[in-house]
Amino acid sequence: MTIKTLKIEIEEYESSKALPEKEHMLLEKAVEAVNKSYAPYSEFHVGAAVLLENGEVISAGNQENAAYPSGLCAERVALFYAKSQYPDVKVKSIAITARSDNFSIEGPLPPCGACRQVIAETEKRQNAPIDILMAGEKGPVHKVAGIESLLPFTFYEEKLKKKNR
Repeated sequence: MTIKTLKIEIEEYESSKALPEKEHMLLEKAVEAVNKSYAPYSEFHVGAAVLLENGEVISAGNQENAAYPSGLCAERVALFYAKSQYPDVKVKSIAITARSDNFSIEGPLPPCGACRQVIAETEKRQNAPIDILMAGEKGPVHKVAGIESLLPFTFYEEKLKKKNR
């Protein structure tokens, strides 16, 4: 038996004000997107903002539906829109934040598993990592360089390839 250790590096900033200017601006766009979310069922409003290599910023809020699986997270709305409008432009970073109507979100909000997989696929398609900024309503901001820090055993398309018969 072998025991292997995974190491994850996270940059922690005291608040969004401590971030470099571009990242602070991106997180502010994510905060604005929280107010555009549609979350009448969970009352959990998420905002995401994506910075593209060409300087464009795409922001989106989560969109719920009474048939829960039909809703979509803010991160996926933003990434899918960005890739549909700018298919050949790389995503440099994504900022994620949230607020709840029922409690205060203390500390960074990481993306859900489905969003992590979409970020992984986006990185794979563009052959470049995406910086991920995560914040709550209060507390520190976390930044990771690439999805493997949040999804170390990533499922990639190679796992789907079949042998020729």
